[in-house]
Amino acid sequence: MTPSISLVNRASTVCGSATLDTSTDPAQLWIAGDWTLAHYHALKRQTDALSDGFGPATQVDMSGLGALDTAGASLLVELLGVQRLRLLAVQAPNLPESSRALMQTIQSALCDYCQPVKDPEVAVGTQLLARIGSAVEVIWNDTLQLLGFVGLILQTFVTTLFHPKRWRTTSVIAHIEQIGLDAAPIVALLTFMVGAVVAFLGATVLKAFGATIFTVDLIGFSFLREFAVLLTAILLAGRTASAFTAQIGSMKANEELDALQTLGLSPTELLVLPRVLALLISLPMLTFLAMICGIVGGGVVCALSLGISPAMFLSLMQADIGVQHFLVGMVKAPIFAFFIAAIGCLEGFKVEGSAESVGAHTTSSVVQSIFVVIVLDALAAMFFMELGW
Repeated sequence: MTPSISLVNRASTVCGSATLDTSTDPAQLWIAGDWTLAHYHALKRQTDALSDGFGPATQVDMSGLGALDTAGASLLVELLGVQRLRLLAVQAPNLPESSRALMQTIQSALCDYCQPVKDPEVAVGTQLLARIGSAVEVIWNDTLQLLGFVGLILQTFVTTLFHPKRWRTTSVIAHIEQIGLDAAPIVALLTFMVGAVVAFLGATVLKAFGATIFTVDLIGFSFLREFAVLLTAILLAGRTASAFTAQIGSMKANEELDALQTLGLSPTELLVLPRVLALLISLPMLTFLAMICGIVGGGVVCALSLGISPAMFLSLMQADIGVQHFLVGMVKAPIFAFFIAAIGCLEGFKVEGSAESVGAHTTSSVVQSIFVVIVLDALAAMFFMELGW
């Protein structure tokens, strides 16, 4: 009997076959039949069984090879190896050029392919430091951009100030209506309720010390110096800064800003400056309204819970609270307004050409505006405390 490894009949011309004849020296490998995707599983079993059954000296006879596609070629490449593929022109001179080119292409692709290298694991501490460093870099870049944009606004304002024909009075008035007049009801309601809550909590705490009369001073100091301007600024940071970002961002996404520049118009002068001026006018007015509503809310609670009449309430405020506390609150209002408007407009110019970018920068403008307002308020509190105000 001839010793051989034969898994499929060598004479088959339908399903491909690979037969190793070890009776000759050297051994000879017979490749025949159709090596196509339809016979892939059967061919895979044969190539797996023959992969270690012959050595480098084994001769390959591919004269019986029929149809060949990419799936069959990949199996032949894995079975024969790189060295035999280089000798196909000698060992298989009758092999069609198309089949030889297909196997060489598959071989080149397999040689070029490499398994993706898994990224090395990074320690948690290193990842934490990297994220902190990245956040610090982002904050630093945003701060530099904001300072540069503030300079651009001031430059545009000075340039436009001496040219009355370039003033956008109608735009400023329209924005004052949107920013100030439309926001007045919510500001009044919010500060009235907060004033009532502050008065109630102050009366509850001070009652234990028999000093409920000082609830009047608590309301006056808190709203004139801090609560009125801070609550109004935070409310406008969420309401107005987001609107500025969405408006300018939508214009940029629709390429309207490019159209303005093509017409020779400055987007800063046309879009930013009216919004900044409108907020500079609206925020102090809303702050004054918030002071009145907060004090009225506290006065209502004092009248109902503590028996302090409105006349007595006003006389105590006049006697104990100086005008400098009112000025401290009003001085901070235009500063907050300027930075809220600048941040809202700057984030709008950062928008790219997608709705997702508009939403992301709108959220960023609100967060940055509130953060800047709180930081500036803290710095102002320390500054006026050092001045003795």
